Amino acid sequence: MTSVLDYFATLVAEDESLPLTETALSIAQDAYPDVDLQGTLAELDELALRLKRRLPENASLTDRIGTLNRFFFRELGFAGNLNDYYDPDNSHLNIVLKRRRGIPISLAVLYLELGEQIGVPVRGVSFPGHFLLRVTLPEGDVMLDPTTGQSLSEAEMVDMLEPYLSHANESIDSALRMLLQPATHREIIARMLRNLKAIYLQTERWQRLLAVQQRLVILLPENIEEVRDRGFAYARLDYLRPALEDLERYLGDRPDATDATAVESQLHELRQRTDHGND
Repeated sequence: MTSVLDYFATLVAEDESLPLTETALSIAQDAYPDVDLQGTLAELDELALRLKRRLPENASLTDRIGTLNRFFFRELGFAGNLNDYYDPDNSHLNIVLKRRRGIPISLAVLYLELGEQIGVPVRGVSFPGHFLLRVTLPEGDVMLDPTTGQSLSEAEMVDMLEPYLSHANESIDSALRMLLQPATHREIIARMLRNLKAIYLQTERWQRLLAVQQRLVILLPENIEEVRDRGFAYARLDYLRPALEDLERYLGDRPDATDATAVESQLHELRQRTDHGND
């Protein structure tokens, strides 16, 4: 039987063929081992079919977007979960689909799936603090808020961006242009996982954090920092040998890292505990 992580590794093996919705949905397997992935995907296909039936063959792009927005936000009632923004279930598509509540990125993944199925050229945008949607129209691109379907003006996006600018003289225009580039499927999945990582760190749910870290190491094999963070998660759970392996691997790759002293200190403690365990 294929393990959850093997399945995830297969999904994310190639950038060109990475299936966004299925991969995003597979993250829920950590919290819901019995989630019916194919059944949930079929449910989305059924929603897309309902949507298609409302569109004439020759529907214009504007008509398609308007119909999609009415269907998604008004009829189905998808919206941001303002009452419990940091609930991990806001990142689990099976629950988002059931509750019709989520965070911007999970709502965006569902919107992207339906949009793709009716031929709307829409991409995700990994904007700081609030994931966005970018729709390409003949007259230019429009940015949408995935929690409401509202289009955002440049002034609104500048306001959203200001808290994230690193210093006062940084050009807002150039920062905005750079940040409005479409995100790859891999980048979207990484952001979803890092949202969960932040929640589980904050709430000290180490077993769940480890599950997320396992996925991040598979998803971003070049990112040695995720190996380090998996090592810390292992250490929290007293998985001493894998913790040692990950942290030693990190220091071997980054001997001059700014956190090398802290990692070395953790390694020292782990080695002592391992030695005591062997007494």
